[in-house]
Amino acid sequence: MTSSPAGVPRVAILMGSDSDLPVMAEAASRLEKFGIGSEMEVMSAHRSPERVHDYVKGAPERGIRIFIVGAGAAAHLGGVVASLTTLPVIAVPLAATSLSGLDALLATVQMPAGVPVATMALDKAGAANAAVFAAEVLALSDADIAAKLAVHKHDLARSVEEKNARLKEKLASGSR
Repeated sequence: MTSSPAGVPRVAILMGSDSDLPVMAEAASRLEKFGIGSEMEVMSAHRSPERVHDYVKGAPERGIRIFIVGAGAAAHLGGVVASLTTLPVIAVPLAATSLSGLDALLATVQMPAGVPVATMALDKAGAANAAVFAAEVLALSDADIAAKLAVHKHDLARSVEEKNARLKEKLASGSR
């Protein structure tokens, strides 16, 4: 198992608009907790297709190993990125239209055979899960990340136990 050189981004976080930053920042924050470097870019499958192409094609030589892509509405960005690379692509459907993200979710999960895009939940939960999933993939060849994931899973279990204890206290005291 190997680690990447310090400061080298291993995950590219792409989004269709700068208005997606509050959601996609959740992915960057989670990656940082696992010690995984990332870079963020705004690009559009429809409005800047050449930029998307050039960025994705150049990503491996910059050390990128996984793409996390947030997109709303037709959500083509994830599929276009997946069509240009053999690296894993993880999509975060965004609630950017009056359809509250259902359009992006349905568009993202309907990739044709041979062009896989792992699809997470909508918005912040999806961005958080995309980062954890990216960490899990990278942990296959990085013992440091694997150890941090083990701590993360332990912390999740402990938080449930703490919540259960608080619930028991409330129930015992008769307050609901």
